[in-house]
Amino acid sequence: MTVHFIGAGPGAADLITLRGATLIESCPVCLYAGSLVPDAVVALAPKSARVIDTAPLNLDEIMAEITAAHEQGRDVARVHSGDPSLYGAIAEQIRRLKALGIPYTITPGVPAFAAAAAALQTELTLPDIAQSVILTRTAMKSSEMPAGETLANFGRTGATLAIHLSIRNIRHVVDELTPHYGAGCPVAVVVRASWPDQQILRGTLADIAAKIRAAKITRTALILVGRVLDEAAEFRDSALYDPQHVHVLRPGRKAKKPKA
Repeated sequence: MTVHFIGAGPGAADLITLRGATLIESCPVCLYAGSLVPDAVVALAPKSARVIDTAPLNLDEIMAEITAAHEQGRDVARVHSGDPSLYGAIAEQIRRLKALGIPYTITPGVPAFAAAAAALQTELTLPDIAQSVILTRTAMKSSEMPAGETLANFGRTGATLAIHLSIRNIRHVVDELTPHYGAGCPVAVVVRASWPDQQILRGTLADIAAKIRAAKITRTALILVGRVLDEAAEFRDSALYDPQHVHVLRPGRKAKKPKA
């Protein structure tokens, strides 16, 4: 018996990986995060499967379901939204699985920030503008952020920021980042990225809070901040496809010898 942690992707059912879909189809037990995993993904489970929405359950109750499946020799599809490595709360489950000697695997999924970038039809890393993406969140009702992991510290880098779980904390986001990016820095908010009811708000650090309030957005939204979001941004071509850039797969051509 094995517990398979599976990233369902950001919302669109067809963004789950082939591996993830195959595992769900083969497992007689499916535990899923009901508010964030689409019904079409859960529908992949066998008709005879025990399918449980874990949203109302605590960790002990989830582990009780897994332990019962282990005793019966039944594989478990533990389906999380997005990619389970990001804010997936799988580490605490894995710690208990290890203590119980229950084997597990992890299948990655498309993360929300990637789906948001696709919705915005943009690249999050541009030459001379930003070559790093920082994935972070702010502390509200969830656990505190570790010392040093502040928006102000991240803002000093000038990197593209993908800020999770913080839409209700937008005023704090704006206050922390404006001194480093400037009030005119582009911001994009993608609500329920890749879902049928996906919504996109574009603005700047100066006006995004007002736009969020006007749209009455309160949850399931990702905030992207950075100069790469400026649709008029000027940047040079990358070296990757530069005809003068030589690498092992595109070796330089020898110069022709002049004729005598």
